[in-house]
Amino acid sequence: MTIEELFKDKTSKAKEKTEIISKWIIDTSLPTDELIAFAEKAKDPVKGTCIEAMEYATKQNPNLADETVFTFVTNTLTEKAPRIKWESAKVIGNTAQLFPENLDMAITNLTANTEHEGTVVRWSAAFALGEILKLKTPHNKTLLPALENISEKEEKNSIKKIYLDAIKKTKK
Repeated sequence: MTIEELFKDKTSKAKEKTEIISKWIIDTSLPTDELIAFAEKAKDPVKGTCIEAMEYATKQNPNLADETVFTFVTNTLTEKAPRIKWESAKVIGNTAQLFPENLDMAITNLTANTEHEGTVVRWSAAFALGEILKLKTPHNKTLLPALENISEKEEKNSIKKIYLDAIKKTKK
């Protein structure tokens, strides 16, 4: 079955499709560049499912993401659909340690999402920025004070806690 056929199949639910695609990524029967090429042309719900499958796969094995995947999810952080934003942020959180040289744009786009009205978008941006902060890269010189600032303004304690945990880990 191809990815196109999978999305045309009305018998399987979205969650099943996500699981199937993530298995294909994990067992490398679906190359990530092929998935990205498909997702780039897809409508938002399908694109969101593709990115969610990448998130599942990279949570299990971050090395499944190459630079193309990282660049793709960095760029999709600016999309309008909240689900695309939050799934992309989670992929970045799972894989940032592999791309310490490519974090500038990811940090910029994630920081923009910290002001989104959607709680899940802000939560996932906090997760990804926290993971980046824990890497202790030169970015921390500006990232640490920025996240301290953001955490003070964040109203949701669950999100604030993510920032504070990451900040505490970097100060050890």
